[in-house]
Amino acid sequence: MTVAVLGATGMVGCRVVAEASRRGHRVLALSRKPANEDPGVTPVAVDVNDVAAVGESLAGAAADAVVLTVRTFPADEEFLVAATRTDAAARLGIRVLVVGGAGALRSPGTPDLPVADNPVYVPAEYRDVAAVGIAQLRTCGTHSGADWVYLSPPARLEPGVRTGRYRRGTDTLLLGPDGESRISAEDLAVAVLDELETPGVERHFTVMQQRQEVACHGQPHTPDRSLHEEYRGD
Repeated sequence: MTVAVLGATGMVGCRVVAEASRRGHRVLALSRKPANEDPGVTPVAVDVNDVAAVGESLAGAAADAVVLTVRTFPADEEFLVAATRTDAAARLGIRVLVVGGAGALRSPGTPDLPVADNPVYVPAEYRDVAAVGIAQLRTCGTHSGADWVYLSPPARLEPGVRTGRYRRGTDTLLLGPDGESRISAEDLAVAVLDELETPGVERHFTVMQQRQEVACHGQPHTPDRSLHEEYRGD
C-alpha cells in the first residue's frame, strides 16, 4: 500500500512511518518540518489544517490509507477537530485511521462514564486534554460517507519496546491483571498497520500491551503517565 501519515514526526507518527516502511509499504510522511532518510519514505511539507494541500498530496501520491497521528498538549480542541476532518480523503475514497485519545473510551465497569470524566484514570488537570478525544471522535461520526476508524490508545502511552503483541478491544478501556492500562508507542504502531492491512469491523477500537505468551487477537502474532500521553507531530 501507499500509506500517508499526518504528523509523521510526532511520537506515534514516526513509529507508524517506521512500521509501515518495515513491512514494505510506500510511505508518505506529511508534517510541517518533514525529515526522513529511509528510501521507502517520501517526506512532504504540509500543514494538516490546509485541507486543499493535504488533498493534493494524497491525490498526487495515490494514497491507499491515511493515518492521522496529530495530538496537542495543552488541549487545543479547535485545532484537533479541524485536523480530523476527513473530507479530502473521503472525496478520494481513501481510508482514514485516526489515532485519538483514551478519553473517548468507556470506563471499565461503568460504560456510561467516559474515561475523560473518570477521575480514576484522568486527574483533574488533564481532563481538558482527555475531553478533546471525545470531540475528535464525534467529528469522525459526522462524516458518515467517509471510510474512517478511530483508535484509542490505553491510559498510558509512551516510547518503549516493540514486542509485536497486543490485546485488542472495542470502545471500553482495557486493563491488565495489575489494573494498569498501557502500551508502547512501538506496539501501537504495530496495531495501526495491522488494522490497515486487515481491517476489523469496529469504527472505534482500543488496544493494550499483551504479555508475551498471549498474542494479538488471542492468536499467534509475530510480525518480524497515568493518562494517555498527548503529542503533536511537527
